[in-house]
Amino acid sequence: MTTRLYTHHIYLEHLMPAGHPERPDRLRAIETVLAHDVFAPLVRVEAPRADEQAVLLAHPESHLMHVKRQIPEEGLARIDADTSASPKSWEAALTAVGAALAAVDDVMTERADNVFVAARPPGHHAEATRAMGFCLFNNAAIAARHAQKHYDVERVAIVDWDVHHGNGTQDIFWNDRSVLYCSTHQMPLYPGTGAKDETGAGNIVNAPLSAGDDGEDFREAMRSRILPAIDDFRPDLIIVSAGFDAHRRDPLAEINLDERDFDWATAQLMERADHWCDNRLVSLLEGGYDLEGLGLSVAAHVGRLMKG
Repeated sequence: MTTRLYTHHIYLEHLMPAGHPERPDRLRAIETVLAHDVFAPLVRVEAPRADEQAVLLAHPESHLMHVKRQIPEEGLARIDADTSASPKSWEAALTAVGAALAAVDDVMTERADNVFVAARPPGHHAEATRAMGFCLFNNAAIAARHAQKHYDVERVAIVDWDVHHGNGTQDIFWNDRSVLYCSTHQMPLYPGTGAKDETGAGNIVNAPLSAGDDGEDFREAMRSRILPAIDDFRPDLIIVSAGFDAHRRDPLAEINLDERDFDWATAQLMERADHWCDNRLVSLLEGGYDLEGLGLSVAAHVGRLMKG
């Protein structure tokens, strides 16, 4: 398997207030684990910056301009209760979008079988017209629309295993049968969405977990709801919203997964990508706030992507 990694130093310059969990050290932890010799075959590419117009694939221009106006010339600007921006946040956000687009280009043109994007800010809480939950633009949604627009992809499956429900992705694709959105997450928990009866146009599949659930509960949710939905949908491309904050060490939730569960879930999605998508799978970093848990989980995830 050919696996590519996209990242960029600009992501470290997207700053949050002191003590904020979504901090630059997250990417430093990932860089450290991926420096191990076992990851030497990983093809590492500097992420490109997207044109502003790419954001309009999933957001209206009013949202694009609203976020742009919030970027401060110095210091920090608060966008919502837990989401801030610094002077380099605009460039970081567009480079996160650019990495997601490049990852789709890679798998659609057979430059890679799969791609992992280690970027900040994350994206899955960004609704069509609202930045929230540490997220400015919805990277996964923009990537899906890019695949449909530029490669005539008919069906995209987005699988989100971040411990917080991806309300933004659900919002953007609520009535769109060409995109399947599947999420397993803790509930109740921020942002308060993600119940089983939230089904959109039949294209939304939520498999909520409860505080204290462990790897077996997670795997059962995947086996009983998410994996069958993918097989029924027969996607042409799989995009993973890869949050690792369901790890048992994470301070923002109460799900008890470990890196073996992320390895298993990655393998399950790779089987579907092999069966339905000619191996085309793009993974985008979302959450994960304990540095050790994040590093272990990303190592397992990327290691599995490389093994095939």
